[in-house]
Amino acid sequence: MRHISVLLKETIDGLGLKEGDIIVDGTLGGGGHTLEIIKRFSSKVKIIGFDLDIDAINRVKDLTKDKGADIVLVNNGFEEIDREIKRLNIDKINRLILDLGFSSFQLEESGRGFSFLKNEPLLMTLKKDLTDEDLTAKEIVNDWAEESLADIIYGFGEEKYARKIAKAIVLARQDKKIETTFDLVSILEKVVGRFYKGRKIHFATKTFQALRIATNRELENLEKVLDRGFQNLSLGGRIAVITFHSLEDRLVKRKFRDLVQQGQAKLINKKPIIPKETEEKENPRSRSAKLRLIEKII
Repeated sequence: MRHISVLLKETIDGLGLKEGDIIVDGTLGGGGHTLEIIKRFSSKVKIIGFDLDIDAINRVKDLTKDKGADIVLVNNGFEEIDREIKRLNIDKINRLILDLGFSSFQLEESGRGFSFLKNEPLLMTLKKDLTDEDLTAKEIVNDWAEESLADIIYGFGEEKYARKIAKAIVLARQDKKIETTFDLVSILEKVVGRFYKGRKIHFATKTFQALRIATNRELENLEKVLDRGFQNLSLGGRIAVITFHSLEDRLVKRKFRDLVQQGQAKLINKKPIIPKETEEKENPRSRSAKLRLIEKII
């Protein structure tokens, strides 16, 4: 399977990389951005690649092993950026990339329930080796109160039928535990399938998005990495963020706006950069992508 990185050229060009830069790829995924940087700069820059998914770490390790790159791979969430760069004895970083999309590998091959089109255990975790403390989507749908379910499905999925869905989940789990993606899809089809007939969006899309965001604390961790990444950014350093849904984009837009208003940063692009028509045709998943870039000025 080939993973296609969205807005690849625009991101790398927009970062304005220079020889000697220390670059954090906070979301290795399929390795697209890291490989493009290595292609352009070889070992003249240092890359620190983060991913909570050990499969992504191993995949990028294989892809980069013969390229002579100066790269360190970190199996941790990007919200731990400050702790990890301190551990590596790095004072400041020069560039930070955050591609918030899910890689094709995670959707198609992880077996962790990210896709509603495949019958898999309802986990939705980026982390592969789970402990008792790790939250899963299965735990959310089987244990959380109806009101809490409705709140996350509406808040994180922007699903207007959230209360109907939450009620249906609670009723269904009284008869049988919800174990797999198809268990959940069956419930969703019965309660909201008819409302989505003839629409481009699948009836399960918003609920699956909401559960994935809640399971991985995605918005909370995005806020942390933006704060901590900017604090550890050198003067003239840049951050590039590619978002794929409105909640992420609003959070990034607000954070960047606040930094500009405080006089700490300037926007590289006043409006988000979106994929060209040719990219959308080649990679339909790119349709909702938005790229925002910022530079630290004090």
